[in-house]
Amino acid sequence: MASSSRLQSAGPRPGFSALHRLRRKRKGQRVKDPLDELLLKTLMSQQAMEESFLQLEERRMQRDLEMEERRLQLEQRRLELAREHEFRMFSVFAQMLGILRQGTLPGPSVPLPTPDFGTIFGDRQGAGASGLPHRRPLGSYGLSNPGTGHPQGSPHLSVRGSIANRFRDSTEEGYKAYHADKYDEDKNPSGIINFGTSENKLCFDLMSKRLNQSDMYHIDPPLLQYPDWKGHMFLREEVARFLTYYCKAPAPLKSENVIVLNGCGSLFSALATVLCDPGEAILIATPFYGGITQSIYLYGNVRLVYAYLDSKVTGVNSRPFQLTVEKLETALLGAQAEGVNVKGLILLNPQNPLGDIYSSGEMLEFLEFAKRHELHVIVDEIYMLSVFDESTSFHSVLGMDRLPDPQRTHVMWGTSKDFAVSGIRFGTLYTENQDVANAVASFCYFHGICGIVQYQMSQLLRDRDWINQVYLRANHARLKAAHTYVTDELKTLGIPFLNRNAGFFVWIDFRKYLRSGTFEEEMQLWRRFLDSKVLLSCGKAFECKEPGWFRIIFADKTHRLQLGMQRIRQVLEEQERELLTVEKPPLPLQLPEQDGRADSTDEVIFVSRHQEPAASSKLGDLIGLLQQQMRSSDWLQKNTVEQFAQEKPEVFDMFNKLVGKH
Repeated sequence: MASSSRLQSAGPRPGFSALHRLRRKRKGQRVKDPLDELLLKTLMSQQAMEESFLQLEERRMQRDLEMEERRLQLEQRRLELAREHEFRMFSVFAQMLGILRQGTLPGPSVPLPTPDFGTIFGDRQGAGASGLPHRRPLGSYGLSNPGTGHPQGSPHLSVRGSIANRFRDSTEEGYKAYHADKYDEDKNPSGIINFGTSENKLCFDLMSKRLNQSDMYHIDPPLLQYPDWKGHMFLREEVARFLTYYCKAPAPLKSENVIVLNGCGSLFSALATVLCDPGEAILIATPFYGGITQSIYLYGNVRLVYAYLDSKVTGVNSRPFQLTVEKLETALLGAQAEGVNVKGLILLNPQNPLGDIYSSGEMLEFLEFAKRHELHVIVDEIYMLSVFDESTSFHSVLGMDRLPDPQRTHVMWGTSKDFAVSGIRFGTLYTENQDVANAVASFCYFHGICGIVQYQMSQLLRDRDWINQVYLRANHARLKAAHTYVTDELKTLGIPFLNRNAGFFVWIDFRKYLRSGTFEEEMQLWRRFLDSKVLLSCGKAFECKEPGWFRIIFADKTHRLQLGMQRIRQVLEEQERELLTVEKPPLPLQLPEQDGRADSTDEVIFVSRHQEPAASSKLGDLIGLLQQQMRSSDWLQKNTVEQFAQEKPEVFDMFNKLVGKH
């Protein structure tokens, strides 16, 4: 109003345009009023506080959910441990009755079956970075992390160089000792016998004779020059013909799909590097040949996702350590849930160290699984000609009428195993994907084969008559005889093992020689063998989830097999005596024997006829253990006869039968 008065006294009423400008000016003055500005800041501060409060509330709720989830996991684990304790108590009851039966009935005692606790509860994998357990089924899958867990490296090396150095230190301990103290029948009869390196030492005479024939010696200028990085064409053509014949391919394989490098280890390195980016992963079932971890990691920084297999035979698994699509699926989805990008799948056929041979149906299922998830498949068939029993058939992937995904299927083979020439580094890859072939060929600059050796390999592979009529016949017969000798010795010792007819190895179950069943004890037993001058490979080297499994190489001369098995027997007898003198938890009990086999499906595993010597003094030890268990447990108060009969009717029935006999 004061402003209006001043305007009226100032003179004539202004025109419309001047009044409009004045109103705009007054309006601008109101916006800049300090009270308005203070009110605006107050409202904005209130809004920011509300948003901050909501964020804090969301974080609190998330933390509460995580704590509740962890509480539930801990509660579940507590229940599992309680149940495990219950089964252990029942095992004590069963062993007491078995000892009583030994004292009153003629013949050896037959132990009762008890659950395999390691199989029931699985391996406890490490916690993640958050400290919480990984959200995975216990024991279903794992993830390699070769670059962690190492102490400070050398000041002279990069981080990657230090990791490579640690790789060698961790994998070469046994081989360093062996090379420093090799067994020699004449010069060093007390030296170390090597049953750890997968080499065929049965056919050196045949191979040296063949490689010394005159047709192997030829040198012309092209052999002394740089070759095509995929390999000399004459060799690639011979490899294509060789694989077409022995893999029973439905159509001739093409030489342009063949690449040769100095060994399958180099092929693993090259394939991992060209198929995966650093930090990505490839899926593989365990146990597996442990050298693959080093091959794919050192160059490409590629990891492995483990699909853990176990020895338990169930309705789903008809044989120990059986690989199924469901197990691959579980491992793949679990790794993806943790943010791991899985790019491929590795299949070993025949399998090292198990000796399993996958059927055509199984291989087709694995390849179709990979196609569904757009995974490359690397199939290692390096033992394909080392199937030494006529009753067992091997079917190569290259022999299939149709591959589900030819552009993502890559097949490896080499001469190291099948032709007993591991010192001649020769490996070949067959792939229809020319992008992959060209990328792998780039590594031939670093991992190529000299021209003279390429010529010799082509001469060897084209000599079909000698391979079929001389070499393979003798090789298979010698492998079979050596396998029979070692497995007969294991039967005499009462040691379970997988009975297979491929490769150079037997997968042996030494779990009963471990007091509490840990990988630390497994390593102690391995070192005990080494101290007794015999080198074996322990299960941890193959990422086996169950401590106590070992691989033994049988493709060796008879006198070394005899002496090596004698040394193994001495170690096991000493180990057994020590276990009997120290109180230990009950061993997993076995089903009654049926013709020395675990079941009638497949000659899968020899069940030990060897039982621990009965001793009346053990009854007092068992009673003391039982009293200790009862004092520390309310099992009897929590479990009634009716409840136990409902939950475990088959165990309750067997318990009643034993009680009735006494």
